Amino acid sequence: VQLQASGGGLVQPGGSLTLSCVASGTIFDINVMGWYRQAPGKEREWVAHIHSSGNTNYLDSVKDRFTISRDNVKNTVYLQMHGLKPEDTGVYYCELLQDTKNYWGKGTQVTVSS
Repeated sequence: VQLQASGGGLVQPGGSLTLSCVASGTIFDINVMGWYRQAPGKEREWVAHIHSSGNTNYLDSVKDRFTISRDNVKNTVYLQMHGLKPEDTGVYYCELLQDTKNYWGKGTQVTVSS
């Protein structure tokens, strides 16, 4: 299984970005896909995840600003981010959890700065 994330960049506070992550390889019908982020000097933190059924969960600090979605046909998970704040800056990683195994992609950098 391989995960490829994209969509990061530099954005001003209040701006928006959409991240994408495509999973390839043997992907089971039942799985969880999610996003984590790691700010400089901090540990990686969970941001959101979405079950193959469509159920979602969010970190409280992003709940009203970020939306996670997925396309099960394309094995792709998205993270729409609005109202970005400097504290959202970090490397964003996508994760796939299936059959008790975790898979990670290389991160994509998100920088929120004026």
